[in-house]
Amino acid sequence: MHRLDLDDGFAVAAQIRPEDIPELAAAGFRTLICNRPDGEAADQPGSDAIARAAQAHGIDFVHIPVVSGAIDEAAVAAFATALAERPGPLLAYCRSGMRSASLWALSQADRRPLEQILAATTRAGFDLSTLHWRLHRAARPANLREPLYDVVLIGAGAAGLATCASLLKRRQDLRICVVEPASEHFYQPGWTMVGAGVFTQERTVRPMASLIPDCVAWERSAAAAFEPQHDRVILANGDSLRYRTLVVAPGIKLDWQSIPGLAETLGRNGVTSNYRFDLAPYTWQLVRGLHSGRALFTQPPMPIKCAGAPQKAMYLSADHWRRSGRLDGIDIQFHTAGAALFGVEAYVPALMEYVERYRAQLNFGSTLVAVDGPARTATFARTDANGQRIEETREFDMLHVCPPQTAPDFIRRSPLASESGWIDVDHNTLRHQRFANVFALGDVSAAPNAKTAAAARKQAPVVAENVLACLDDQPLQAAYDGYGSCPLTVERGKIVLAEFGYGGKLLPTFPRWLIDGRRPSSLAWHLKSEALPSLYWNAMLKGREWLCAPARHTTAASA
Repeated sequence: MHRLDLDDGFAVAAQIRPEDIPELAAAGFRTLICNRPDGEAADQPGSDAIARAAQAHGIDFVHIPVVSGAIDEAAVAAFATALAERPGPLLAYCRSGMRSASLWALSQADRRPLEQILAATTRAGFDLSTLHWRLHRAARPANLREPLYDVVLIGAGAAGLATCASLLKRRQDLRICVVEPASEHFYQPGWTMVGAGVFTQERTVRPMASLIPDCVAWERSAAAAFEPQHDRVILANGDSLRYRTLVVAPGIKLDWQSIPGLAETLGRNGVTSNYRFDLAPYTWQLVRGLHSGRALFTQPPMPIKCAGAPQKAMYLSADHWRRSGRLDGIDIQFHTAGAALFGVEAYVPALMEYVERYRAQLNFGSTLVAVDGPARTATFARTDANGQRIEETREFDMLHVCPPQTAPDFIRRSPLASESGWIDVDHNTLRHQRFANVFALGDVSAAPNAKTAAAARKQAPVVAENVLACLDDQPLQAAYDGYGSCPLTVERGKIVLAEFGYGGKLLPTFPRWLIDGRRPSSLAWHLKSEALPSLYWNAMLKGREWLCAPARHTTAASA
């Protein structure tokens, strides 16, 4: 049996057995705490058997069972009482020791420095990062006052800042707090253009302080957890905020680590991605430097932000190679986990014309599962007609990766999440399905719309109006129709402007005689390269809602 000392007179261990008791008695332990419920596993000794063996050797036995991942305050209090009142030395155990270490840390948070607690658990091999907010909160005085705001807004990305601006446009005296740890704000739709040498990197970033209004409180910490039943947000620094309404817009998690070998080779060995600010210039460097060889472009399973971005990178790269006379010597492959080139059929014919022009090989149902940067190989998985998984490894000279994407970790483990991990909102009102004063928009929402900045631009006024209705105890009348836009840059100077809503319904902004989104358009290119960046910085983030007034549904979910 292997035990781990966390403190003088206290240790933890994985599951013990009755035959381990003599060893514990010889080591001087006088109290044994079991933190594992009976019946978790077929080979698990019952707590009664352990208790009898312990008592036979003069060791006290205490049973404080907790379910993994569900340690409540009552269990922490019982554990603290056992530590204080039972004779030592003490040993606590569970399946792996993690629950016992967590209970010890939580029981000690108001008694000793947190740095000391975390150092002890880390030395023993326990990662308590998911408990940091609870540890910080337990260490704070219970009577410390929590600030109360009309609106607490999580995230100062495109969706968060647009909503903040739309709220202030309608009611300037609102008490708003924005929770955002980042010091810079990025215009992410511009990174595709950086990767094609059209935009400079500097054009896509501004200081966060220049975008958050002076009348808004800015909490420069990350959100760590939610207590919606108490209208409370817990911050990563241990502080907490109270709210009358909560708007959640923290964006999406790019899961680079989920593909073995990818994170280690990004930015070198020919591996790049326009999904990162620092890597988009490397994309352009690779495109300019490739004269012959194989270029792979990947797209993971949905959902992802800007579903057209992976193929935008392919089209613009191929266009550069075509214009510079190198296209014949470059093998272009597009590997997508999906079964179609684009989710809205009306735009596929125009895109296929460019696939054929660039002689790109389409690989449907093909998912990137591993990268070996030094060897310049990428491994893809697909399912054959018999349902068998097949892996294929391909060499590359350039690899552009779109990473798998999920809701942020603190969202997925929160009470706001649906079973899929995204925030569970009504698709029209964007109000939470269970908590009436909580709203969500942008990439983190479970609504089945395209995750684009254009969607956030349309969602922000809807959320703003419905938040105010909620504050005023009025029915919600603003409705979101699922609008999203994906300007598919098929060549330098032309764009297929895809605009659609729920169910793939086409929702064009302009009359067809001006811009037919189903065909490549030079006017749409000027819109993307010149008008939209200015619209983003000077209109969307400032509450100027050009062409995005909310729809009205007097019968929308008003309860």
